[in-house]
Amino acid sequence: MSSEEGLYLYGIIPSGEKQDFGSIGIGGRGDEVYALPYQDIAAVISKSPIIKYEVTRDNVFAHTQVLETVAKDYTVLPVRFCTIAENGEMIVDKLLKTRYQEFIQLSGKMKGKIELGVRARWKNMDVIFAELVEENEPIKKLKEASLQEKDKQKKYANSIKVGEMVQKELEQKRIRETRSLLEAIRPLSLDHRESRLYGDMNLLNATFLVDKAKEKEFDQRIDELQTELQDRIVVIYTTSTVPYSFVEVVVKW
Repeated sequence: MSSEEGLYLYGIIPSGEKQDFGSIGIGGRGDEVYALPYQDIAAVISKSPIIKYEVTRDNVFAHTQVLETVAKDYTVLPVRFCTIAENGEMIVDKLLKTRYQEFIQLSGKMKGKIELGVRARWKNMDVIFAELVEENEPIKKLKEASLQEKDKQKKYANSIKVGEMVQKELEQKRIRETRSLLEAIRPLSLDHRESRLYGDMNLLNATFLVDKAKEKEFDQRIDELQTELQDRIVVIYTTSTVPYSFVEVVVKW
């Protein structure tokens, strides 16, 4: 481990006060997290060796725990994981002073906003595949013909064709149902971000920027969807006071 000490950055807050947030710094040393102010903004930092932190569960948890703790009282602009400065003067002169207006404007834009995450997946793929066959007459006919086919080569060729047709229709079905979910949720948000999906079962993996005043309304809509779709779709809901998906302060020293 490096013996050279620096300052680890977690986020930027609209505060001109020096204050401590507890001995919760990254690295497990019990370093104090505190605010380093410049005018009416501040960097949330802690002492840290100047090293490359690996993206482990413990390190990411420590980083996010600081942000979530600070976010109880302040609008936080999260800084990219593993951003370390050599000293406080570097942070003030090369970051807070030079990007002051940017941080003031962004803090104002994010004030009173929270990030809400929604993931959705089909509950039972056998049910979905059965629906596809019933909804698509060419697939239904080819599948029935394949079951009755005596020639092994033709039977195999038919089964391959059925599989290709089902996969194509499955993607269209996913697009329709994802669009339907988004249309039900999106009007209650100010912005949203969709993440890439993996696997046939997944429909939606998205985060929504929501005015905190609309959080209960958003909660109620998700509850309604969970009840309405419980027989065929699993809806998973997460909340965060830090808008990770919508703000990431990238620092280049």
